[in-house]
Formats: sequence, structure tokens, C-alpha cells
Amino acid sequence: MWPLYAAGFTTAFGAHGIAANLGGFSEDAVTSLLVLGGLLALYDGAEVVLKPVFGSLADRIGGKPVLLGGLIAFAGASALYAIADSPGWLWAARLGQGAAASAFSPSASALVARLNPAAKRGRAFGSYGFYKSIGYTLGPLLGGVLVWAGGLRLLFTVMAVCAAAVAVWAALAVPVVPPLPRKRQTVADLARRLADRSFLAPTAALAAATAALSVGVGFLPVSGAAAGLGTVATGAAVSVLAATAAVVQPRTGRALDAGRLTTRTGLLTGLLITAAGLAAAMLPGLAGVLLAAALIGTGTGLITPLGFAALAASTPEERMGQTMGSAELGRELGDAGGPLLVAGIATVSTLASGYAVLAVLLAAGPLLALALRPRTAQEPT
Repeated sequence: MWPLYAAGFTTAFGAHGIAANLGGFSEDAVTSLLVLGGLLALYDGAEVVLKPVFGSLADRIGGKPVLLGGLIAFAGASALYAIADSPGWLWAARLGQGAAASAFSPSASALVARLNPAAKRGRAFGSYGFYKSIGYTLGPLLGGVLVWAGGLRLLFTVMAVCAAAVAVWAALAVPVVPPLPRKRQTVADLARRLADRSFLAPTAALAAATAALSVGVGFLPVSGAAAGLGTVATGAAVSVLAATAAVVQPRTGRALDAGRLTTRTGLLTGLLITAAGLAAAMLPGLAGVLLAAALIGTGTGLITPLGFAALAASTPEERMGQTMGSAELGRELGDAGGPLLVAGIATVSTLASGYAVLAVLLAAGPLLALALRPRTAQEPT
């Protein structure tokens, strides 16, 4: 399991470590906000398009080959810019990183599910989410230190070495999980499975959590600055959000496996806490920012391992990669849609109004989908 946790850390560290430092330390390559937006969109756009594709490929040929191929491709794409050091190659490297992460991220999630029995998947996904959260937390900080010390090339070099090391580790330690026989699946069959509540409810919750997380990371510093807080205080608030999510996820997974928490109750509670965090962001001053960060981190920390565990429990083993890839697509849409929604509302009204609208959506839409989900024998009322 440890190489899979390392793969989760790598994709999170690579995404946030580079994205957080593109604008401030690469004046030769990022000449305008439009160029910066394009470079950021390349990575996420590749993930939106390719994650379901690579998830299905993992079901067809096995998760380990796709995992290793993605890590090797990520190392190669990172090395591309580290060697070339050209603005044009930065675009190619960023696109390559996004495509490679689209391969090894859903493959790692599918392997986490395949390598653990149902009774231990909560803890496994909690630990996997913990290390991804560590990557999200440390990425901007360590990335900034590396860029300060040796420029953007050094950061890409470290990412190449990290991905290559994890690939070697995974090749040696992760067992081969052969693909399972699969029944023929038509497009209509896939649509029915993805439209089922057992898929839609956890995926909607994961997308909502990711939307709130992105809004918290992106806009809480704006709220802090508007309240007269310095960069240290606002940076600490974002760190509180990520650290809280990291701490809560393993505990949530253990509680699920021990029977102290059901998926339904946990997801409902997580959505309510996250919505409360967005509402707290409307409060002025440092107290509102810190309370929002803690609540959003707690809510997303509850939702993430429970959502993936629920998807794994309701998915045929032979379709695990396809489900994880499709769920990751939902998360990417939430990652992009949440900030766009809040920014759009803030443009015509206020940032507080943007927080309020997203809070209402989190407390209404996904909650309604979960409330209509039929109870199972494993989830008592």
C-alpha cells in the first residue's frame, strides 16, 4: 500500500506545488494572467478528459501497468522542461503531467480498492486521502522553497525524481492484480450504471467536497486580505484547512471499518459541516477565516474516504478502474466549478454571496440525492 500512498502524494504535490509557483517565479514563461490560466487549465483539462479512459484501461489490462506507465510518463514530462528550460516546452510538460496523472491517479485508487477487503477499505482510503492531503499542504510550501533555491527547473527536476522513485518502488512492492473477466458492456449499460444512485450520490458528495476545498484554498486568503490580515495569517488559514482534512480522513476510515459510522450518516454530516464552513467564511476577521478553514477541512475529510469506500462497495471488481476514473472526473468538475461559481457571483454581488450560494447548494442538492438513496442492510436507520 505504501507506494500507492506515495503515488497519491505525488499527484497532489505535483499539481499544487507547480501551480502555486507558476505565476510568481516564472516571468519568462508566464507573461500574463491569460497565459497563467492556460497553463493551469492544461493540467486539469487533461485530467477531465483522460481519467475515465485510463480507469477503463486499468480494468482491461490491470491496474499496475497503468500505474507504472503513468508515473514514468509523469517523470518524463517533468524532466522535459527541466532539461529544455523553454517557455514552449513548459506548455508541453504541463500537458504531459496532466495526462500522466490521469493514468496513475485512478489506477492507484482502483488498486487501493482491489488490494483491500471490504472491511478494511475505509481505513485504506482514509490513509490514501491523508497522504494526498499532505501533498496538497506541502506542495505550495516546498515548491516555493525549491523555486526560490533553483528556479522552476529545480522544481520540475525534483518532481521527475519523485515520480521515477515511486515508479521503481511500485514496480518492486505492489503486487500484480490481474484483470477480471468482464461481461460485454454497451454504452447504455455504462450510462445506467453511472446514473444509479449508488454511483451518483457518493460522486456528487465528492464533487461538492472538492468544490468547497478549492473555494477555501482560493478565496479564504482573499477574505483574509479584505479583513486586513497579512499573508502569514491567510496562509496559516489555508494550512489549517488542509491539515484538518489530512487528520480527519484516517480517523473516518477507521470508524467506518469498525462500524461506528455508516456511509450515509458520514456523507450527510460531512456535507452539512462543509456547508457550515462556507457560511462561516461570511463572518468578518480572522475568526471567520479560521473557523471556515477548520469546518471545510473537517467536512471534506469526512466525505472523501467515505465517498470512495461507498463507490468501491457498489462497484463490480472488474469495473473498479472505470468507476474510480469516472468519480475522479466528477471531482475535477467540482474542482473547477466551485471557484467559477463563487467568482461569478462575487463579480456581480459580493464574495460573501458566493460563499452563501455554494453553501446552500452543498446543503440542498447532494443532501437530496443522499436522502433519496435506498437504505441497505449494512446501513441501519
